[in-house]
Amino acid sequence: MPNVAIDYIFEASWEVCNKIGGIYTVLSTKAKTLQKLYKDRVIFIGPDVWTDERPALDFTESKTVLKKWRETALLPEGLEVRVGRWDIPGKPIAILVKFDSMYASKDEFYGHLWERFGVDSLHAYGDYDEACAFGRAAAAVIESLVEFLGDKANNVIAHFDEWTLGTGLLTVKERVEKAATVFTTHATSIGRSICGNGKPLYDYLPGYDGDQMARELNMESKHSLEKAAAREADCFTTVSDVTARESEQLLCRRPDVVTPNGFEPGFVPAKNKFKAARSAARKKMLDVARALTGRAFDDNTFIMATSGRCEYRNKGIDVYCDALARLNENGTPRPVLAFVMVPAWAGAPRADLMASISEGHTTRLADPVLTHALHNYNEDPINRRLHELGFAAAESNGPVTAIYVPCYLNGHDGIFNMSYYDLLIGMDATVFPSYYEPWGYTPLESVAFGVPTITTTLSGFGQWICSTSENSFADCGAVAVKRTDSNYGDVVKAIADDLTALMALSAEKRAEVSEAARQTAARADWSNFIVDYEKAYNIALTNHNKKQ
Repeated sequence: MPNVAIDYIFEASWEVCNKIGGIYTVLSTKAKTLQKLYKDRVIFIGPDVWTDERPALDFTESKTVLKKWRETALLPEGLEVRVGRWDIPGKPIAILVKFDSMYASKDEFYGHLWERFGVDSLHAYGDYDEACAFGRAAAAVIESLVEFLGDKANNVIAHFDEWTLGTGLLTVKERVEKAATVFTTHATSIGRSICGNGKPLYDYLPGYDGDQMARELNMESKHSLEKAAAREADCFTTVSDVTARESEQLLCRRPDVVTPNGFEPGFVPAKNKFKAARSAARKKMLDVARALTGRAFDDNTFIMATSGRCEYRNKGIDVYCDALARLNENGTPRPVLAFVMVPAWAGAPRADLMASISEGHTTRLADPVLTHALHNYNEDPINRRLHELGFAAAESNGPVTAIYVPCYLNGHDGIFNMSYYDLLIGMDATVFPSYYEPWGYTPLESVAFGVPTITTTLSGFGQWICSTSENSFADCGAVAVKRTDSNYGDVVKAIADDLTALMALSAEKRAEVSEAARQTAARADWSNFIVDYEKAYNIALTNHNKKQ
């Protein structure tokens, strides 16, 4: 298939300049490589959900970028935009769209979606209206820009991420003749829902009907929109083979291309700063643990963590907690400090802990597994499980200390006041035993810092590890534990055993494992993975041009 020259790429996502989850990481790290290839012909479009009291921290408005378009654009239904730069490596152009005005015509639009594409919006709830309004607004911006650019934009890519931008793709499909559409599902809405409701996904996948499951789980509207976007896209992509199989079964279209998530290592400290950054991170985590638990932790303490989205089963947080209990029961070669760094419904940082840290106290605090208040203390599954396992008990004196950090580690949490990445560098291992994980940025971030990681064969990253290297710490700094619908206990045991083996390594062997981890991250650099996106763009343009 010959390559088709690309004039402009527009990529719209709810997570442009809006850090919510892994898609933000995908886009914000991919941007630098795209900028090198298509300097300022890559334009990201995100939602303007910000206020003066809560501004977008990584967006800088500009008076000069796309000035002529901004001065002449006639956007429909009272849409307002801000144009500037996304403050990430590459500094790409970003347009933030205020889309509230689109709500007024939503019922008419939903009727059109049903008539034209068979999208069932009748059972919509939650964030459906918001997502659809933004998708339409993003499409209007793309239509206006393509019209403004004229002959400078004959071969245009309009790329939409996740079901939340489904209305954007369908609208561009109808209204922007020059635009070839790409749709990426990072995780199918119905697949995530099946797992989140405790149903087995993998053993029964060949027997699942996506439409039937959507009716059963009250997911008709989101699933219907996502399925239509996947069907209508000139090129349909997803991020891993595991999600490709899921998409084929549940969305009824096999992705044209698998586009693995690459990595931009720019935020990893340089070698000459690495040692100091690691020491600072370890000191901070040990100081917080000492202030919370009253226990003394020496430099030999093995520090580890799990992190990511607050999905107790899907992310394998249940497995992680049970593996900690197994380690505590069986004993470990070194004392262990194990964090659960998962944002939940958190309140303020604990005042007694803040005082204990600032005053250097070493007295055990009440409830020594929690750094911040929880609005749903009794219902939070992580908090409940750590208490059930005895980690908060006064008589708990095993080798494992578990601490739950239920807030975003953005450097302003009130306890650590360091970002997640600034803390990650000080760890000895991470564990991400996911049950549902289309890709898995958290283990990839870990190995980039030279921190060995454990994931599972049900994650896209774990499958990539198994297909490109030996599945061992020594070879790649990572281990993907085999996980199925029915081997929970085996996974818990395997993780505990792998961690015990890692703790027992000599300093020389640990250094070799860290270097193997960094080499794995280097193989996942965007400079290596961007070719898959270029293939997707080419397929989209070729398929689009065939229809003209």
